Amino acid sequence: MAISDLPTLSILRTKMLWHQERQRVLSENVSNSNTPNFKPSDLVEPKFEVGSGKIDGGATTLAMARTSASHIASEGADPAFGQNNHAGFLTRPAGNSVSLEDEMLKVSSNQMDYAAVTELYSKSLQLLKIAIGKG
Repeated sequence: MAISDLPTLSILRTKMLWHQERQRVLSENVSNSNTPNFKPSDLVEPKFEVGSGKIDGGATTLAMARTSASHIASEGADPAFGQNNHAGFLTRPAGNSVSLEDEMLKVSSNQMDYAAVTELYSKSLQLLKIAIGKG
């Protein structure tokens, strides 16, 4: 079995590639912050099936659970966490809706997440070396 066939390493590698591509997209948003009619874009985070290492095609939702009778019930509300894709962007008179503050927050968050994933990948490789007696 090749190292590339291990599901954990495959997931981490896919996640690192996603962060690299997201960094490119976010840097384009920042560089076009003064371009008229430019709309910022972002990537959808990949979803992974539990226990398989495969990318899941559909988005999953997490239902809210009422664990105590004293909690407020969410009647009439959507019982899943969602994403507000329209929040945070104000369109300027030139039609540009890039917020440099939001984009820089995304860039720094992406950088920290990438560092965490690369550290996990490195530690996983070290663990494999120890397991086969080469560490």
